[in-house]
Amino acid sequence: MLYVIIIALAIIIWLVAVDRPRLVVKCHDGKINQIKGHIPPSFHHNLKDILERAKASGMLKVYQTRNGAKLVFSKQLDKSTQQKIRNVFPHQGFKPKGNKKSR
Repeated sequence: MLYVIIIALAIIIWLVAVDRPRLVVKCHDGKINQIKGHIPPSFHHNLKDILERAKASGMLKVYQTRNGAKLVFSKQLDKSTQQKIRNVFPHQGFKPKGNKKSR
């Protein structure tokens, strides 16, 4: 019986503690180094252009929430670059899972 509790506790910790973004983009000196997840082509093009102009380094993560996508930036990206990325982010490309009933 104890092993069932230990397994359940391990699964709960894994679900809560593990960072599971839908998209991760890492960049250094204005160049995109690593992309994990699906990135829409138009957003990739715009993001590449913004990062090259700003010569930015840092990381962008996109999380899926009930209300849509949530962008999280590393502290290395300055606020003006973050805002430019938010402006070109395709929220319709990252729709929440499940059916929403409209009234």
